[in-house]
Amino acid sequence: MGLLRQKLNIAARLFVIALFAVALLIEFPSMGLARPAPESFADLVEKLTPAVVNIATSFGHQEKPSGNSPFGELPPGAGPEEFYKFFNRPDGAPKHPFTSLGSGFIVDPTGLVVTNNHVIADADEITVVLNDNSRLEAKVIGRDPKTDLALLKVENGKSLPYVEFGDSDGARVGDWVIAIGNPFGLGNTVTAGILSARGRDINAGPYDDFLQTDAPINRGNSGGPMFDMSGKVIGVNTLIYSPSGGSVGIGFATPAAIVSPVIAQLREFGQTRRGWLGVRIQSVSPEIAENHNLAAASGAFVAAVVEDSPASAAGLKQGDIILRFNGHEVPHRRALPRIVADTLVGSSVPVIVWRDGEHVPLKVIIGRLEEYELANATTAQASTPLEIEFSSLGVSLAHVTDELREKFSITKDAQGVVVTKVRDDLKEKGALLPGDLIVGVGSERVSDLSDFRLLLDMQERSNSKSIVLFRLRGETHEFVTVDIKRG
Repeated sequence: MGLLRQKLNIAARLFVIALFAVALLIEFPSMGLARPAPESFADLVEKLTPAVVNIATSFGHQEKPSGNSPFGELPPGAGPEEFYKFFNRPDGAPKHPFTSLGSGFIVDPTGLVVTNNHVIADADEITVVLNDNSRLEAKVIGRDPKTDLALLKVENGKSLPYVEFGDSDGARVGDWVIAIGNPFGLGNTVTAGILSARGRDINAGPYDDFLQTDAPINRGNSGGPMFDMSGKVIGVNTLIYSPSGGSVGIGFATPAAIVSPVIAQLREFGQTRRGWLGVRIQSVSPEIAENHNLAAASGAFVAAVVEDSPASAAGLKQGDIILRFNGHEVPHRRALPRIVADTLVGSSVPVIVWRDGEHVPLKVIIGRLEEYELANATTAQASTPLEIEFSSLGVSLAHVTDELREKFSITKDAQGVVVTKVRDDLKEKGALLPGDLIVGVGSERVSDLSDFRLLLDMQERSNSKSIVLFRLRGETHEFVTVDIKRG
């Protein structure tokens, strides 16, 4: 009887433990086993591959852009050789004509193809190669350099296989992803990996919010899709980080949450129609939060309000901290441009700002960014001198003109302000030289003299003793620190 009782007690204890374990799994399902890696991606790839295309572009009589040159501004600490868009253009002397290879994917059975803008920029001819090797001439429906996206159209006379956008906002770090593209012109190539990180800001554009993956992708993958395990497109592969130019397991994709609305606008209008507020913003540092009696360093600090803008009409002021916009939280500075851009032009939306230690509700009627940019394109340089002396830094800076591009061998795509004169002591240090292109102040982008003047003014008002400039000299990007001399 004693032995029987002992066995019954053990059985009862095991039963209780089992019940407890089941309860834990019900209450905390994440404590269960992680989803195992699939035995094969073959079935999914077989389904998706027909909608992925190769893109070949020809450039008849243009100077060949370098396949190894950096694109625009680079992220902090990255040399020009370290970030690459996925061109497969050969290096060397200019060739006439030459071709470029990239990737894309069909999003509509009528033949609408999504790719990166840099894949087809300035192309004389664009050819889309389908999975069955048929070649179709493509025309450009619309392009958006700000997000590096383009929409093409091919005519095939029949319904084409296509893929759909998925929920990139719901994708989790650690999820499996698949990349399909045309690396080095090899045709449809499949690689797999995981989503390594979200929300990467690498200073490539105003709407940076990249997905990072370790799925091997290389030049020629640009414009190709990143799929989740349901076969939906959650990103467009755009660039890689690599000291050598080959894959090192750090690739970046524009998330579908950004791509989908842009493509919808290009499809309907042939161009984007982004919302515009009319403020210049900066991050809310712990010091700014403390000075403004804000509990946490969140939101977007209004450094300046554009005259005659929707923001000025709504009563926004310099020094306001935007906490909510159109019902969306603004957790940090980077979030606001995307939220505003996605807001319907002409709509009246609520805004909550932090001002004088309290929440202030405002209403703003959203303008259109493209109209503002067009209106200011012809007047921006006219309202600002072509060259300005910044005596506190010991330099003179100028707008980038065609003459200065030719004089200092500045590429046509590079944006910023040109150093034209330098104080002798700076010359001796080599920190700045005539011909240098200033493309950023700290992590903030500089497009023209008005941008630079505003950012310098902010540094001076904060009593900073120095300023960090992001400099392009030849093909070398690097940060340099320049003292601010007062008086």
